[in-house]
Amino acid sequence: MSSVGQVIRCKAAVAWEAGKPLVIEEVEVAPPQKDEVRLKILYTSLCHSDVYFWEAKGQNPLFPRILGHEAGGIVESVGEGVTDLQPGDHVLPVFTGECGDCPHCKSEESNMCDLLRVNADRGHMIHDGKTRFSIKGQPIYHFLGTSTFSEYTVVHDGQVAKINPAAPLDKIFLLSCGISTGFGATVNVAKPKKGQSVAIFGLGAVGLAAAEGARLSGASRIIGIDLNPSRFEEAKKFGVTEFVNPKDYDKPIQQVIAEMTNGGVDRSVECAGSIQAMISAFECVHDGWGVAVLVGVPNKDDAFKTSPVNFLTERTLKGAFFGNYKPRTDIPKVIDQYMNKELDLERLEKFLTHSVPFSEINKAFEYMLSGQGLRCMIYMEH
Repeated sequence: MSSVGQVIRCKAAVAWEAGKPLVIEEVEVAPPQKDEVRLKILYTSLCHSDVYFWEAKGQNPLFPRILGHEAGGIVESVGEGVTDLQPGDHVLPVFTGECGDCPHCKSEESNMCDLLRVNADRGHMIHDGKTRFSIKGQPIYHFLGTSTFSEYTVVHDGQVAKINPAAPLDKIFLLSCGISTGFGATVNVAKPKKGQSVAIFGLGAVGLAAAEGARLSGASRIIGIDLNPSRFEEAKKFGVTEFVNPKDYDKPIQQVIAEMTNGGVDRSVECAGSIQAMISAFECVHDGWGVAVLVGVPNKDDAFKTSPVNFLTERTLKGAFFGNYKPRTDIPKVIDQYMNKELDLERLEKFLTHSVPFSEINKAFEYMLSGQGLRCMIYMEH
């Protein structure tokens, strides 16, 4: 029997309150409304952003909620007005969107869609201000417009990238968030030249994707900075050549790096989400030409403080959002390049260090909170 137009009952991992284990519940998923699609999720994974909002320490708490935003799946049905997607399409839901009509979407420089840019405080769909998830009549909030910790989810069609059905969904689903974010921050925003030095702050999955971008750009030195020395061995696989642990020094890490590199690195990419790492990433680049790119998500009350002289001496500070990729336009192209071997992302599967069934999703939180591995694939048990 067709599920099109019907409410679907399925399993979802619900966060009922901050910092408490997710609970596998039976939820009702309403049909997609105007400009929406309902997706059958096949693979998802836990990203640091999920943990930030689950802990709700530096963010606005919103519960009960279905988290998750890094995933791959198949279109189950489409709502009114959706013409570019149809049931059966292989897709990646993305936490930001591309409406195609706003000034940002029409700009070649920006991916900050006015309609669908990331909004972590919004727990409902923009069409009607209602949720598509419920349990016995109680609304369950959405997260980043994706909520992939559910067997089925409803997403605005502007947040869905249609991809080559031949692409291995159990690997390329990583491109829906972390890997594109880090890789793109380096190749699209920092843009290191061959032979230059690059510092990467934070050696989680996003940071190592940034390092991979530096390696493919021909960087001569890739310096990894992290407080967890167990990450250093893994980082070598992604091109990192030197390692610095701030705990080993009694002076600012930016000073250490400047001394290591005769005045500073040519490029730096911050992927830690720590305000101090952000400041250090900027202050460690060389005067005259150094470029620092901020990627990590800070706490909402953080303030960036540095001397204006650092700008006057011709250092550049930039931000990167989702690697400067437009979700619907650019991500399918990146996947085609990967499939055609034009883009050397053969190391993609090396980011997947753990795998758990959906019923054991809380193990993924344990792995991340203890600093084990990079990405844990959570596979649905449809």
